[in-house]
Amino acid sequence: MPQRNRISQKARIAFLALVIAQAAHSIEEYVFRLYDVFAPARFVSALISTDLRAGFIAFNLAFVAFGFWCYAVPVQEGLSVAIPFLWFWIVVELLNGIGHPVISILERSYIPGTITAPFLFIIAVYLSIQIARRPVS
Repeated sequence: MPQRNRISQKARIAFLALVIAQAAHSIEEYVFRLYDVFAPARFVSALISTDLRAGFIAFNLAFVAFGFWCYAVPVQEGLSVAIPFLWFWIVVELLNGIGHPVISILERSYIPGTITAPFLFIIAVYLSIQIARRPVS
């Protein structure tokens, strides 16, 4: 039988909010064509398809789907892998939440994803607090 972790309701809701915020973030990046203006997004998109738009869509759909799967299976079931997955998402979204505004400031222009980035940062910080407070089993 798999080992179970107790994940609080607040942490589960925060994680779901983080995945939803990532979906909104991906939409913002797509609408404003991050894959055309940011070299790392171009690189990742090109790994998937020669059509950068299609590669960007595929990567982001897979990433958001992975987030919903993490929520629906490991997090909801309290599987032992849930905590490492939550920390993975926290780190990714903290980097997203910091990176977009910093790059926008350095470039002195809007970088697609900058509008939703603060939401990712705030939710990731809140989630990290909830995870750190979890009872030790």
